[in-house]
Amino acid sequence: MTNVNTEKLSSARFAEATDAFVEVFTASVDFDKRMAAQDIQGSIAHAKMLAKTGILTDDECAAIEQGLTQIAGEIERGEFSWSIKQEDVHMNIEARLTDLIGIAGKKLHTGRSRNDQVATDIRLYLRSEIGQIENQLNCLQTAILDLAEPNAGTIMPGFTHLQVAQPITFGHHLMAWFEMLQRDRERFRDCLKRINVMPLGAAALAGTGYPIDRALTAELLGFSRPSANSLDSVSDRDFAIEFTAAASLLMMHLSRFSEELILWSSAQFNFIEIPDAFCTGSSIMPQKKNPDVPELVRGKSGRVTGHLVSLLMLMKSQPLAYNKDNQEDKEPLFDTVDTVINCLRAYADMVPHIRAKKDNMYQSAKQGFATATDLADYLVRRGMAFRDAHEAVGLAVRLGLTTGRDLSELTLAELRQFSPLIDADVFESLTLEGSVASRQHIGGTAPETVREAIRTARQAMAAGS
Repeated sequence: MTNVNTEKLSSARFAEATDAFVEVFTASVDFDKRMAAQDIQGSIAHAKMLAKTGILTDDECAAIEQGLTQIAGEIERGEFSWSIKQEDVHMNIEARLTDLIGIAGKKLHTGRSRNDQVATDIRLYLRSEIGQIENQLNCLQTAILDLAEPNAGTIMPGFTHLQVAQPITFGHHLMAWFEMLQRDRERFRDCLKRINVMPLGAAALAGTGYPIDRALTAELLGFSRPSANSLDSVSDRDFAIEFTAAASLLMMHLSRFSEELILWSSAQFNFIEIPDAFCTGSSIMPQKKNPDVPELVRGKSGRVTGHLVSLLMLMKSQPLAYNKDNQEDKEPLFDTVDTVINCLRAYADMVPHIRAKKDNMYQSAKQGFATATDLADYLVRRGMAFRDAHEAVGLAVRLGLTTGRDLSELTLAELRQFSPLIDADVFESLTLEGSVASRQHIGGTAPETVREAIRTARQAMAAGS
């Protein structure tokens, strides 16, 4: 027998009540109530516009604004009674408003639909959350700069294919992470341009016959403009997908960051010390210090990427205009916001306390013939073609491998057997210090170049870039 809730009809059009299970299954209030502040913000602006255009009286508008302000207070204090019978955040607030002010509360919905209302709420919500994300990005980037500055001259091996490639500095490596995050910041800012378009007034799908002023509502809510097409306005979730794509790229960057921290804190690398507050031990192995925060962030990157795919699949087959499918956009979107903000906060707290083990980094950079390219460049500067220099250095590396010595440890006589162009000054090019110091160009790893990059980054952040 069907379990029917006889207390509520979805609308006067229906002859029987909603099945009790279906009522719960289709309700969204448990998660979309987090947009209550944005819903109230949009409703107050809508009421002011309706009054300005003569659709509501000034007294009705004042009563609506006062009632909504009271409801906002009740929600903030945890006093508001949410009801699943009212389906969503919009109907819960409207029902409470009608209880407080009477028939004027029922007039608030004039000239709009829940379709354009929810689209507006999500945009207002994301606009606010992007501000929070940018604040956390700013904290993390500042932490990276603060760690990079004293390590601008700290020599470490640079890797390709996870093999020692060339000497770099730890500060230079940190600034690579800074640049990744800077691109993320720019993507969120660019995404904000498309989020900041107002769908309110599109109504269900076709607009409304009331003489509304959408430009006024957009101005009151701080949107750059009203949306251009009512069908697209209520069914568009591109902005949410774009936001989640930007979040996925950010989380991918944090995951790469995590992977390096995990490797570098291992006994095999032993390049860094992650503070105890961000690690845990083992239940069985007393010596263990596990880098839990980086590992969790690495794991959570997949979660956010999954939300991106979920939203893409949600939208890919929907005909215009609004469909109930779109109720499923909020939970992955909300979780993406929470995950990104929490991961950024954890990293912003952790990074300033990371300690570089400089001696270990330096000794590791001496392995793997990291200055081989410097020797090739030395020969090129002496007039040898690069391909010939490449071959000559390859033979020198083979000798080093055979005898268990670095290139800098070979004698001048041994090096000269590979080219008579080699003189005693070659050893200046074979030192780690000489190698990194020679990269004095924009984007290079020379310590002074790194310090200049840090100064430039600080200036840009101070200017809001």
